[in-house]
Amino acid sequence: MKIGVPIEIKNNENRVGMTPSGVFELTKRNHTVYVQKNAGFNSGFLDEDYVEAGAVILNTIEDVYATAEMIVKVKEPIEQEYTLIKPHHTVFTYFHFASSEPLTKAMIDSKAVCIAYETVEDKDGTLPLLIPMSEVAGRMSIQQGAKYLEKPIMGRGILLGGIPGVPPAKVLILGAGVVGVQAARMASGLGANVFILDINMKALRHVSETMPNNVISEFSSEYNIRKHIKDADLIIGGVLIKGAKAPKLITRDMLKDMQPGTVMVDVAVDQGGCFETTKPTTHQDPTYIIDEVVHYSVANMPGAVPYTSTVGLTNVTLPYVIKLADMGWKKATKKNKSLAKGLNIVNGKIVYKEIAEAFDLAFETA
Repeated sequence: MKIGVPIEIKNNENRVGMTPSGVFELTKRNHTVYVQKNAGFNSGFLDEDYVEAGAVILNTIEDVYATAEMIVKVKEPIEQEYTLIKPHHTVFTYFHFASSEPLTKAMIDSKAVCIAYETVEDKDGTLPLLIPMSEVAGRMSIQQGAKYLEKPIMGRGILLGGIPGVPPAKVLILGAGVVGVQAARMASGLGANVFILDINMKALRHVSETMPNNVISEFSSEYNIRKHIKDADLIIGGVLIKGAKAPKLITRDMLKDMQPGTVMVDVAVDQGGCFETTKPTTHQDPTYIIDEVVHYSVANMPGAVPYTSTVGLTNVTLPYVIKLADMGWKKATKKNKSLAKGLNIVNGKIVYKEIAEAFDLAFETA
């Protein structure tokens, strides 16, 4: 199969869809991998590395799309790429369709096969291709939150871990999934007082059993959220509903109850965000302020640490890329139920129920 790896052109997206190591595994199976010139540069991989692994370097993104049968990316195609995607393409990437109707309709119109990393699902309900980026984003949410708590950036002027004689910050984490647990691990390690809320008692029990004493688990309810936001310094939104829009757990009216300079980091922004006041931002312009509350909602947080993110992503996506390349999408998704759940849009039809429901569009089985 002919596999294309284009440069990511989303704002400040420095990751690349495949490492040279991944290319090597495909080329030794007699697949041809076309990598756009300098696609891996910002992740620390040179064109020479890809050539040594067996890749063919192409000069332009148009060349990659025109040559390849399967496109392996990191982020969803943006408007400039819509017309490059054709009916013969299988596109394997993070799509997060439920947060973008224009993208959804563009991919319907393309009649391509769209397989989303974020909905590939194992038997136990885990999302193996989302986990490493959720781990990165969860950990980064605390790094970024700690930075934006600084006074020059209009935060509360609080050091996350405090110092002897001065109390640490209070961190409120909504969601005890991968993002929430990683955020709690980082925040607790820095010495913050951490409260993590979820409606899943199994997840809360896991937190209680594995986290240090400065992490307190609590059942999530509007009452409890309203209680905690009054004195929280940093709030992390880490709620995920597979393939669907995130619920709005903090509404606009709640901002008035927060302390001036409170920082909110919405890791769920890719799925529409779990704060009502969330709007996607970029690494170039990451924050905005509403009612004296600092909002950070960068839609591609792991793109700021591209080496770690690219290697972590290829580690988990490569086995599925190999299946798709060896068998083609039809046979691969028929034989592998986890991969089959990644099918979102096929030949102009929405085949993932939550996406159809998000925009009141027709749903069909794959």
